[in-house]
Amino acid sequence: MTPSKSTALVPVSGTKNTVAKHGTSLQAQPLLAGEDVTLHNREEVRKHLPDILGRALARAWLDPEFEHHFSARPLAALEDGGVHLPATMLIEVTKSVADRPKIVVYEQQPGSKFKSRVLYLQLVMVAGK
Repeated sequence: MTPSKSTALVPVSGTKNTVAKHGTSLQAQPLLAGEDVTLHNREEVRKHLPDILGRALARAWLDPEFEHHFSARPLAALEDGGVHLPATMLIEVTKSVADRPKIVVYEQQPGSKFKSRVLYLQLVMVAGK
């Protein structure tokens, strides 16, 4: 039998991406991008962060501890998952009882009161027949 390439949203393989058992530290969790990633500017964030946030949402769906951490401190949760954003980026995660999680990434320059939306991500359920 030949090994095939995984299509998992949250890849798990080797020692670097081992899944922690329930009740263990978030630090032992798999990396969200498969490796440490540093995004340096708005363009890199717009290009790479939607896939990474999709993996974070998938993981939050399966892991209540990660969901709580990601909802309360999304930047810290991303850093724990090996994803480093520019200091100008802010992330808001909202979820009402009836809605699916919604993530908005903003950029706010130092000394400015204003923030501009960089991207918006929300899970959408689609069914077909």
